[in-house]
Amino acid sequence: MDIEQIKKVLERYTQNKCTAEEIKIIEQWFASINQHRSAMIEDDFLKEQLEEVRMRIHDQINTPIVEMPVRQRNWRPWIYTGAAAMITGVIAFTLLYRSMPASHPVNPLHPAVQSAVVKANKVIRNGYVEVSTTKGSTEKVVLADGSTIIVNSSSRVRYPEKFSGKTRSIYLDEGEAFFKVAEDPAHPFVVHSGDIATTALGTSFNIRAYSREKKITVALLTGKVKIDHATSEEPVILNPSERLSYDKVSLSMAKTTFEKEDDIVGWKHGFLVFKDASYDELVNEIENRYNVTVINECEEKEWNYTGFFKDENLQEIIETICLTKNINYTIKNDTIFLKCKN
Repeated sequence: MDIEQIKKVLERYTQNKCTAEEIKIIEQWFASINQHRSAMIEDDFLKEQLEEVRMRIHDQINTPIVEMPVRQRNWRPWIYTGAAAMITGVIAFTLLYRSMPASHPVNPLHPAVQSAVVKANKVIRNGYVEVSTTKGSTEKVVLADGSTIIVNSSSRVRYPEKFSGKTRSIYLDEGEAFFKVAEDPAHPFVVHSGDIATTALGTSFNIRAYSREKKITVALLTGKVKIDHATSEEPVILNPSERLSYDKVSLSMAKTTFEKEDDIVGWKHGFLVFKDASYDELVNEIENRYNVTVINECEEKEWNYTGFFKDENLQEIIETICLTKNINYTIKNDTIFLKCKN
């Protein structure tokens, strides 16, 4: 079964014309993948998934055959059947969500709210491409040099239509983004975010610089970066698993380490990860992810929170946080009210 045949099967599925066996295969894979991915599936992601499936098939087909009784040797057809099922599942997940109308209402209490299908706004102004994302959406950008940027919710990135000069300059004007940089030693890759500039050659790193938060954070996953600030005579060098926090009020910088990649870029996979997060950071993350508004009627904002959420819906998340902080909450439409306990 080739890709075109699989696509035809999926078209029949969306038209309720599949056989019971075809429906079972598609829906099993749909459920499996949906546990770990958001509805925003890019073409690059689909290609990666298909390539992974092909590699699995290749490994199985090229595994040396161990001598066994004749009645057990007829296993190769099952490999191709399984391969078709795997590829079907990957494409099914993509086509099913792409077939959903963009105006489909989303329940803010449902986990799928983290994957709203609103596309990013992209405009060209004064020789720069500006990419802006809304609440509940992310966007992947591939630059002319092969570098990629994954832009988080409520963020804005600006870059030249064409790179020229000695550096490749990118501007994170608002929000958070993950950068995977294509190597080009002759043209350093520089990301400007607020008062700091992060320079890399061939590396991957994450920058969080929301205007409503009091700090800018640069975290390095691979390679090495140099961070410059006007008030610092010496640049700060980060190695893998190191993170720099710049306080926008005191203008001080502090370097720490992190253990897990998901602590930094779990947001790319739909996770909510808080590590000693301030009230502003926590609320900002929830509002951006779920497209809601949080109103604190308790006025207690001087606290930090640590927690990890993977498959929980919004109500479960709020309930867990409020239980930890010993406060009450109510949810009305798209607004969450935090209340002190009497």
